[in-house]
Formats: sequence, structure tokens, C-alpha cells
Amino acid sequence: MRYGRAMTSTYAVLSEGLEKHFGAVHALRGLDLAVARGTVCGVLGPNGAGKTTAIRLLTTLLRPDAGSARIAGYDLVREAAAVRTRIGVTGQYASVDGDLSGRQNLRLFARLHRVRGPAERAGELLDRFGLTESADRPVSTYSGGMRRRIDLAASLIRRPEVLFLDEPTTGLDPASRNLIWDAVRDLTADGTTVLLTTQYLEEADQLADDIALVDRGRVAHTGSPAELKGLIGAHVEVVVAHPDVMVRAAGVLDQLTGGQPSFDHDRNAVGAVTRDATLTLPRLVRELDAAGVPLLDASLRPPTLDDVFLRLTEDLGQKETAA
Repeated sequence: MRYGRAMTSTYAVLSEGLEKHFGAVHALRGLDLAVARGTVCGVLGPNGAGKTTAIRLLTTLLRPDAGSARIAGYDLVREAAAVRTRIGVTGQYASVDGDLSGRQNLRLFARLHRVRGPAERAGELLDRFGLTESADRPVSTYSGGMRRRIDLAASLIRRPEVLFLDEPTTGLDPASRNLIWDAVRDLTADGTTVLLTTQYLEEADQLADDIALVDRGRVAHTGSPAELKGLIGAHVEVVVAHPDVMVRAAGVLDQLTGGQPSFDHDRNAVGAVTRDATLTLPRLVRELDAAGVPLLDASLRPPTLDDVFLRLTEDLGQKETAA
């Protein structure tokens, strides 16, 4: 595919029909992806969906068997060298040398990438990631969170246009994770495009402007976190005082939500799913009271990305089985 100038100026990452086979295993089966410049795209999917293979392809570590892509405006295959000068990569494992100090690592990366003023650039990044006090200690003495921060700093030595983060906060405590999140927000505020794979759905919800749900080597769904949650709808549940009013409660829920009510007879509970964003808990309680339904409890829970992930991947699995 030949991308027009308007497309490549709008999107930092553009791929169409990317395929990768490892023998009989089809890791990618036609990956289509478009990531707008200066945004965070969260790539989610179950284990084995093709996320890491996609990252390795888009960072030129693998060549696609079919399809095309442009990164920061450059062709992934024909202009791979130009792509590599414009990207940064932080993988699942640290790329820095544990025997060197944080400062020595960053200076080494700066010299390898021929960055002007390597000492100054190293100092800037150490300060940015709160590592100045530990800058001259061997990285082998760093905590897990500090190691991830120095690794991320190393990937930013060249001020990349596009940063690929492959599960950057795996195994980190909440405080260290928040530091990485703040760094990602600062990067996008400065205009960097971030492609993020993560196993933490809360992380994608916090950081991503858009999400690509990958399953079986393809992008199955895309949209903002809010748009994807809208596909699922909020969950409504009421617990009634007497089992003989459960059917009456189900009638109210059917009218309010348009969804098929479900029953939990052990708890005297009736539930339904609604995509009506105007439905509120006070309105729900008023309607049930007007219908003469005595309540013990009522809840209206917005969907989470966990709900989206589980529901959509389940639906995809059923479609695949049916096919």
C-alpha cells in the first residue's frame, strides 16, 4: 500500500496486512494499525495473541512475510535504518549493563547513538527520572522500579519520535508503576508517540488515548477506552426483599435497560446490562419503588476494561469456533 502524505503526517505508526509466520504458526494474520502522532496506543490481547511479535516487527527486529508499514513516515522494510534512528524501545527485560552505574550506562548509550553532549544528556535523563542520587551506583544495586526507569531513560537518549513500550511495568509495585505512568504522560505532552503493550488493563485505561485489541494475530477492535466500554454497557443489579417480587423487578429493569434480565435466586438478585448512559442509580431506585418492589440493595457499575477484554475475547473465541 502507498500511504499518502496526509496519512503519514497524521499517523506515526501505520500498518496494513502485516503477516508473520514461524513455520506452521501464524503469529500475525494481517495486522492493521494506525496510531496518531503524539498519542498513546495501548495494545491489549491474551497471551499468544501476537502482541510481542507485532512490536518486534514494527521495531525492525523481524521482517514481515507480507503487508506493509510506515513508522514516523518511513517504510518499515525499505527504510529500516531510518526507522531505527527515530524510535526507542523498552522491552520486558532490562537492556542496561548491571555492572555499570546509571550514569555510565546513559553516557554509553549517548555515545553509541552519537548524541551531542553525552554527559549533559545523561544528566537530564537522570534528573527527569529521579535517579540523580543513585546515578553513580551500579545498576545491579537498583530496585526493580529503578531498573525500569533507567531502562526507559536509555531508550529516550535520542529523543525518539515513536517509543515502543513492551509491558514496561510488569512486576513493579504501585509507586514505581505510577512513576512510569507520569513519565509516559510527560513524553506524549512533548509530542512523542507511544505504543504500549501491557498486561495491566488499568494501565491502558489510565494512559491510552486509543486501544487496539489484538486476538489471533489481528486487530479485532479499536477505539478509545470509553468507546470500548460503551460496547459492553454498565451492569445493573438489584437485590429484593422477597423472591416473589423478582419478576416484577425484572420487568422494571427490562424497561429501563432494554437488556435481558438475569436471575440469581440464591441472593434474590436481578441483573441486566444497559448502554443507556443517562440511567442513574436514583432513577433506578425511584422506578423500582413506584413499581412496589422492596429493595435491599441496588448498584449501577460502569464497565471496566477487564469487562471489555473478557467479553470481546470471549466473543471472538466463539466466532472462531463457529467458523
